[in-house]
Amino acid sequence: MNGTMTVIDRGAVRIHSYMAPDDSLNVTTQLIETPARLIAVDAQYALAYADEVVAYARGLGKPLDRVIITHAHPDHFHGAACFGAPVHALAAVREQIAAQGDGQDPTGAVIPVADMTPAIDVAPGTEVIDGILFVFEAHYGGEAPDQLAIKLPEQGVLVAQDLVYHATHLFLGNNDIPGWTKAVEQLAADPAYDTVLPGHGLPAGPEVFDQLRRYLTDAAELLGDDGEAYKRAITARHPGFGGAFLIDIGNQYLFGTDNA
Repeated sequence: MNGTMTVIDRGAVRIHSYMAPDDSLNVTTQLIETPARLIAVDAQYALAYADEVVAYARGLGKPLDRVIITHAHPDHFHGAACFGAPVHALAAVREQIAAQGDGQDPTGAVIPVADMTPAIDVAPGTEVIDGILFVFEAHYGGEAPDQLAIKLPEQGVLVAQDLVYHATHLFLGNNDIPGWTKAVEQLAADPAYDTVLPGHGLPAGPEVFDQLRRYLTDAAELLGDDGEAYKRAITARHPGFGGAFLIDIGNQYLFGTDNA
């Protein structure tokens, strides 16, 4: 396996957290294994890594019930069709994905927008799936304009996806550090979750919120009008973090530059 799989066992629920290699931004897919089925959260950027997750899922011997896309960034939805299951998302996320048109895999292959666009809307609130309580929360602003967080309160697991990064540089192209900071504070205020699953990086505990706060504070201080200078400064302050190319992608949105 090229990616890294971490298994979290919570009795009736097991979560298989897949992190892609650094060349694919350490992006994650969560496989939530309930007693009789699997639920995937986010679908990878590179189709080869989506296929790797799907092959692993098949080995678990349970049907894949659905794929939930948490937000409209291509690194989380390009591989949706690989899973062969209904694709769910917030209505706003569905519209944002459809508006982007066709995608392109790193191999150069075109990914038709119809293959990536969710067909079933997720409504914020609670849902019992295969006897397990899921809480769906919509968040606005931050890393993306609209994002979905999924809580498993009986298991103490927060599927935060791109509301939280772990030891990975942040994509700031949405230009909303205050909104992101607000979202982090909202999530951190609930002490019921001892496991936090990020959209980039390995599973973490609640201490990840302090790490993320520090990075956002540093980014607000260092982010001026020079993308190259910002990248030098933020990587010096957080030298052990992965996914430095995320800074370059963000800088393209913020400054129209590529500092790769």
